[in-house]
Amino acid sequence: MASSAADAPSTAFRPLQIAATRAFGRGRNALESWLEAERDQLPLWVPVMLGAGIAFWFALPDSSRWIAAILVLGAFALTGVAVGRGRAGRVLAIGALTAAIGLGLIWWRAERVAAPVLAHPAVASFAARIEAVEPLPARDLVRVRLAPIGAAGMPPHVRANIAEKDVPAGLAPGAVIKLRGWFMPPPEAAVPGAYDFARVAWFDGLGATGRAFAPVTVVTPAKSPGSGLRTRLSQHIQNEVEGSAGGIAAALATGDRGAIGEDDAEAMRRAGLAHLLSISGLHVTAVVGATMLIVLKLLALSPWLALRVRLPLVAAAAGAVAAVGYTVLTGSEVPTIRSCVAALLVLLAIAIGREALTLRLVAAGALIVLVVLPESLAGPSFQLSFAAVTAIIALHEHPTVRGWFAPRGDGIARRLGRGMLSLLLTGLVVEVTLAPIALYHFHRSGVYGALANIAAIPLTTFVVMPAEALALVFDAVGLGAPFWWVTGHALGLLLWIARTVAAAPGASAMLPAMPGGAFALMVAGGLWMALWRTRWRRLGMVPFAIGAAWALATPAPDLLVTGDGEHLAIATPGGLALLRERAGDYTRSTLTENAGLDEEPLALADLEEARCSRDMCLADHRAGGRTWRIVATRSDNFVDYEELIRACAGADIVVSARRLPKACVPRWLRLDRATLARTGGVAISLASGRIVTVRRPGAEQPWRDPPTVAPSRMRSTGSKSDGRHRTVAGL
Repeated sequence: MASSAADAPSTAFRPLQIAATRAFGRGRNALESWLEAERDQLPLWVPVMLGAGIAFWFALPDSSRWIAAILVLGAFALTGVAVGRGRAGRVLAIGALTAAIGLGLIWWRAERVAAPVLAHPAVASFAARIEAVEPLPARDLVRVRLAPIGAAGMPPHVRANIAEKDVPAGLAPGAVIKLRGWFMPPPEAAVPGAYDFARVAWFDGLGATGRAFAPVTVVTPAKSPGSGLRTRLSQHIQNEVEGSAGGIAAALATGDRGAIGEDDAEAMRRAGLAHLLSISGLHVTAVVGATMLIVLKLLALSPWLALRVRLPLVAAAAGAVAAVGYTVLTGSEVPTIRSCVAALLVLLAIAIGREALTLRLVAAGALIVLVVLPESLAGPSFQLSFAAVTAIIALHEHPTVRGWFAPRGDGIARRLGRGMLSLLLTGLVVEVTLAPIALYHFHRSGVYGALANIAAIPLTTFVVMPAEALALVFDAVGLGAPFWWVTGHALGLLLWIARTVAAAPGASAMLPAMPGGAFALMVAGGLWMALWRTRWRRLGMVPFAIGAAWALATPAPDLLVTGDGEHLAIATPGGLALLRERAGDYTRSTLTENAGLDEEPLALADLEEARCSRDMCLADHRAGGRTWRIVATRSDNFVDYEELIRACAGADIVVSARRLPKACVPRWLRLDRATLARTGGVAISLASGRIVTVRRPGAEQPWRDPPTVAPSRMRSTGSKSDGRHRTVAGL
């Protein structure tokens, strides 16, 4: 009897156990069936998982969490192995292992490129070998990358801007120069969401950046006669085509965008045409296609070669050489490398008789770039280029879309109409795909880019680039002038399109800095929709919509404070108000863009709700149903101690570039030099009390606390007071 009573609960639960086992079996079978249907798409997720591991390293703050993530991913991989046979287990094991490899790869890469960074802003004199020269005629500058020589006490690699009027003859890669200039450590993001040059410089090996003073002396001229080929070619093009049009022509040929005026570059960005300035798939395809066509036609003139040699293979080989040469000539940037790899894979597919333009080709290119340069994942260049080409191929691989635009033997008008509709649809899809990336990195996205590209892409591909190539070829015999005339006028038309579209009402959408989680959800949803082929791909719309709603619902910050404490921006009904009227153009644009605004900022001292002296400002800001009092210093002069303490006691927030005394205790938040050294730039939403900082507590990414060098023959440029005391009375 006792045994029967003990068995009763287990007997009662047995139907539930059986039902659960059957449900698990059905779920597993459904999963296996789905993965079997998607088996051709599974390899596409290898670079995605590698990128996910790299992203984990950037997102997690320290080594303990990196190790924990690797162990967790390893556990998932072992679980996949333990599951046994079936695609689900293999997918889990391979995906988790690939992500762990990605995390380890970027960690190793960050340690491998480690180099000391300048300890503090200073003036230095040293000799250095020139590694690269980048003319910036639109800014009247020449930018050089230098390797200091001997016991200069400088970082191994530095970057300096030299005014054009101070550039000596013989400034070329390989030359040794002697210079004196003002240098500073690579700056981190000024405020949350801004461009983080410190991260980029770390992986590029740059330890300092600054400007050189006159005179700059060439000690030893460059030995390599071809060391300035790219520079000479850019200068030749700019001599033939003036202004920003010449800058665009140079960018198409050499990747040098320094001669494009800032207003025109901004117009290209607002019009959604900035991709034409970055050497990528469009340009490499045009170069490879033109090379193959010319080589094929020339070789076909010989009947003997046509009968005995596979001319398409020879043309493909010539196209490969052209792709590699064009990539090297234009500076080997990430979009160009990606496009070159893709072009080489297409040529290989053509050579072995396989379909060329597929998502597997894109995946292979992404995998190669991530293995060689894993840090490129965090940059907009990688994200924009791969997202665009993935969206284009995924769209045109869809059976419905392929049916819409398949050849039907129609007349010229119908074919042209279908081509225009195809280009418009492609542009719209690319704009939607790239909008989250542009808004995340630049806080701005062009709205009319699809329409502008209908005219701009054919104009660039079929008029500008061929005319420029012919002009360069015929310049060898002095007959390039007519082709330069065509190039100049075509580029003038391109700039007119950009300016017209950029000036249209609502040409660009602005958004404040979005949370990283919202961006990650949109990326995950977009990849899910692009890489699967069955109806389950539609589930990607859920995370994409959640991420988009999260980004749109994130309010603009009420206060932005730069990491040095020099600049404070307050969001007012009339626009963004800046503490210092003399903030530079870069600082002003950084603050307004991160606030999601497109208007010129105001001066805080001019507002009715603010009272400012030469040394301090007091402002009242309404947010969250109450009035917040903000006090900020705006000079390096000492102020009366008692007045300062009283001002702090009456304020909710105090901001200062100096170290404030301990007795300065505001009601809520104090951001002085000591605090900002730990947090970096700060964004504050007063209604919710949300504070976002550039630096995270305990973050161990190496560019946050790098090894430093501070040579003795340097004069610090740290701020010093003139010793005068000023009062804050009357604020």
